[in-house]
Amino acid sequence: MARIVVGMSGGVDSSLAAALLAEAGHEVVGVTLKLWPCAELDGGFTKPDACCSPTETRDARAVAVGRGITHYVIDAEDEFRRGVVEDFLDGYTRGETPSPCVRCNEVVKFGSLWQHAQALGAERIATGHYARTERIGDRVVLRRAVDLAKDQTWFLCTLTQAQLAIAEFPVGGLDKPAVREAARRRNLPTADKRESMDLCFLGVDGVGGMLKRERPDAFRPGPILGEDGRVLGEHQGLGLHTIGQRKGLGIAGAGEPLFVLRLDAAANVVVVGPRERLLVREFRLRDCVWHLAAPGFDGLRCAVRPRHRSAPLPATVFADGRVVLDEPSVRPAPGQVCAIYDPADALCLGGGWIA
Repeated sequence: MARIVVGMSGGVDSSLAAALLAEAGHEVVGVTLKLWPCAELDGGFTKPDACCSPTETRDARAVAVGRGITHYVIDAEDEFRRGVVEDFLDGYTRGETPSPCVRCNEVVKFGSLWQHAQALGAERIATGHYARTERIGDRVVLRRAVDLAKDQTWFLCTLTQAQLAIAEFPVGGLDKPAVREAARRRNLPTADKRESMDLCFLGVDGVGGMLKRERPDAFRPGPILGEDGRVLGEHQGLGLHTIGQRKGLGIAGAGEPLFVLRLDAAANVVVVGPRERLLVREFRLRDCVWHLAAPGFDGLRCAVRPRHRSAPLPATVFADGRVVLDEPSVRPAPGQVCAIYDPADALCLGGGWIA
């Protein structure tokens, strides 16, 4: 048996993860990371369902106390701000569409949380993610969750081997109804809580409001151009747009539907065109992580997901990050993560950031 730190967000998934590990005989220590000011007294905003709000923290502690689990609250706001929020804001400023939850898993949940866990004498850390790990030879890969509708391997695809080696995902072998039922049987106070789907650091004014406060330069008006260079309208800031966007462009009398094809941060220009111009057969990844060996000279046959919940796309991925699709697909947004799976779509083999 091991000492395991469980990242307890105050939701049902991490609550049950802690309970299951304790029942298996492990010495469980619950840790709730305070990531963001979530109440006016912090200089933030009231958002009761944010993962580190006072409400969620109280719920996490109630579960821990009820199960005889030691529980700590650790301030990780500085790490979260530097490693996740600044990256998110900078990405939008560059005309990208970031994936902050993926970055949070890299930097915070399997980064700074592991540092705190080691200080507490823990050998492993666990979360409530819907995923599984599997050892193949001397490597660790991610296996998709039993509940494919809840599978979160996309959010974990860029974890390193060192991070996967110490990771536990106790609910990855259950579907969501089974998780709730198991929590009810144990009288966990979080059993029937609704899920929070929003980014924890966004207020009611959303991405646009935060960008206007934090990165006003991302909201310089500029031209919306057709591919032929004609001015079709004016945008109010690159941060309001993403590749593939159709609605909210404010282009009157354009005739056929137009979509965002490119965001040129240097020129502060949005380029639009018909949907067929969004279709590509190839794109590139940067900062790739490979859970098994990197692709050889001939590339790796695989399935890729260039956005969360997208259908798997048959492709060949090369060691330099080039992704060649079998069939044309809508151009993915730079800054997003692309997860790489085996052709059977069962194992996550790694991932990278769309260049």
